[in-house]
Amino acid sequence: MILSLFPSRTMSAYMAKMFLTRTFAILGALVLILQSLDLLTESNTILAYAGNGDAEIWRYVSLRVPQIAATFLPYSVLLGSILTLSQLNQNSEVIAMKASGLSAHQVLAPLLLTGMVVAAISFAFNDRIVTRATSTLEQWKKVNYAPLPIDRGDRSNVWVKGDNNLIQVQQIRGRGDGAQLYGITVYERQDRSLTGILTAPHGVRDGDGWRVDNAERFTIATGQKAKVGSVVIGHNIRPDQFTLAHVDADSMSFGTLYQAIGDLQVAGRQTEALEGALWHKLSGPLSAILMPLLGAVAGFGLARSGKLFVRAVIGMALGFLYFVADNFALAMGNLGAYPPFLAAWAPFLLFLMIGEAVLLRTEE
Repeated sequence: MILSLFPSRTMSAYMAKMFLTRTFAILGALVLILQSLDLLTESNTILAYAGNGDAEIWRYVSLRVPQIAATFLPYSVLLGSILTLSQLNQNSEVIAMKASGLSAHQVLAPLLLTGMVVAAISFAFNDRIVTRATSTLEQWKKVNYAPLPIDRGDRSNVWVKGDNNLIQVQQIRGRGDGAQLYGITVYERQDRSLTGILTAPHGVRDGDGWRVDNAERFTIATGQKAKVGSVVIGHNIRPDQFTLAHVDADSMSFGTLYQAIGDLQVAGRQTEALEGALWHKLSGPLSAILMPLLGAVAGFGLARSGKLFVRAVIGMALGFLYFVADNFALAMGNLGAYPPFLAAWAPFLLFLMIGEAVLLRTEE
């Protein structure tokens, strides 16, 4: 029953191979061009740090390429769909399939199934590779590409205000009362004036505050630095104020972001923008299924009528309109104008109906 929805096995494999070859060829070309252009602007900054060389350039490339590939994979799927269907149309292969009794949906079935496989690969790639590369690259940029041992599961460079003081922590490991602080700097203030700077290498939760070890205090008035040993700082600062001070959805996997949203909700903080980003981690990769449907207009109609190019342009316009609508909906979701689910899924569902309407109106 399910196999009857597809052309023959040979034809399905032929179409899937054409689709995948063109999609990833376009993606490879885009990544190569865009990465080269990106290096023109970033290489000077990377090499500005003394000691950086070719190894750091290649490290930057290894972290940046996954981001570019994830961003432009949906565009590549769209163009791959249009090129595949245009060639099938131009060679009269679509006409042959329809003459054998196949409907337009059956002709598209191999591409839609292949799109599902691409969507699954895209989700796994984004969740396991892109998020880690983004997290590492963002932390590396914060230190201007200086050497930095990075634990990708930790928070870095977090600022918190408490007891009228400003507290900077270079790295936070763990969650809740088990959180540990590393590289602590406390800017002690009185009436908005800086009175001293306390530094400590390590701190842990102690009652309603944080106990730091081997602390040193520099007093502004005297200009002297003295060791103060173990001291408690940051009274009434909750662990989530450190661990959830900055939640970057792009640097977190689906499961980690879901957990962070739950922690923020328990702490009574707003999570609508993050919820939209969480849903978009699912709807974004699924656009690979939508692209063959939007590009299907290029695969039907008579190629000799001279309108094949016009049909291809219409397919590209529908695809790019989807990306515009998707970015607009996400922006409105971040502003709170759209509910999170609507911001992530409305463009996908809307253009799914538009693609079906165009296909039914013109071919079915």
